[in-house]
Amino acid sequence: MKNIIDMIMAPEYSFTAVVVLFILMIKYVDKIATKKFGYSLLLGMTVFIGWLFTDNVFRLNFFATNDNVPIIFLVFLVVWSCWFSLYKGIQNDNRIAAGGVPLEAEPENREKVWSWPNLVYTELFAIIACTIFLIVWAIVFKSPLEEPANPTWAPNPAKAPWYFLGLQEMLVYFDPWLAGVLLPGLIIVGLVAIPYMDVNPKGNGYYTFRERKFAITTFLFGWLVLWVFLIIIGTFLRGPNWVYYGPFEVWDAHKVLAANNVNISEYFWIKLLNQGLPKNILVREIAGIIMTVGYFVVGIPLFNKFFGNKYLKRMGMIRYYLMVMLIFMTLTLPIKMYLRWSINLKYIIFMPEFEFNI
Repeated sequence: MKNIIDMIMAPEYSFTAVVVLFILMIKYVDKIATKKFGYSLLLGMTVFIGWLFTDNVFRLNFFATNDNVPIIFLVFLVVWSCWFSLYKGIQNDNRIAAGGVPLEAEPENREKVWSWPNLVYTELFAIIACTIFLIVWAIVFKSPLEEPANPTWAPNPAKAPWYFLGLQEMLVYFDPWLAGVLLPGLIIVGLVAIPYMDVNPKGNGYYTFRERKFAITTFLFGWLVLWVFLIIIGTFLRGPNWVYYGPFEVWDAHKVLAANNVNISEYFWIKLLNQGLPKNILVREIAGIIMTVGYFVVGIPLFNKFFGNKYLKRMGMIRYYLMVMLIFMTLTLPIKMYLRWSINLKYIIFMPEFEFNI
């Protein structure tokens, strides 16, 4: 079973499984957003992770440093908060469908209270509780401090803080200017801009899902699939030399994987046409340029065919096409990941002469 889990947790399989589970979550949200499913999920996660921790190698990999410990709890909190928001949203959707009002609009839930003492007392007790928790945490789990910086030695693997490991994972598939600047900026700006581009007034001040299905689905895909999952991979499953390891696989600093990554230009000119690469940059990269332009020229009309009539009228042309461009730019991340896993594709457009590599 451990060998099967190690195989399934390979990035191409685990990422596909996460995408499929996300689609099923959205499709069957009415069944997932129930107390019965929530308790079953909590029990199943607790039992499964408890079984994982019976393995010495798993404990060593996941608790290599003490700062990995809170990330386990953060994973539980992310799962719980997502389920709880969907649960509250479906509750309100069912009430609205039956002719009622959201729970937040009930008279007993709209009662106003004074900031003093109600809010201030609550904040005071929260501060005291958090302070006690952090003191106990600092006593039980020692700070993972290492020796002073040494220019002749670097840790292996050299990892960023956990909240940047999603970006570090993107560097496997993109150049630094894309993985470290453009794509994260587009993802963050896109997630922040969703409420401003989707001007649907419903869902303000109360939980809902059906009234804001597109916005919530888009946000959760960017948050869970393209951010949280990459952080989990970078934190727990990337070992020495940034090689991918299964949960039960021993980290070996001598393990090296041959990465015969090939550019689109090499696939087109050398493997397909059986000739050398042209010296002219544009001619050499013409296949990648056509693929990149075609992605937008063909993809955007297809998107309009399925969603345009509904959202174009409501959002207006400017908001709508800004949203479409953000979505298509964000989707380049999973597309490039699958191309790397399936055909060892390194770059679609490779222009080192201008430091322009996609």
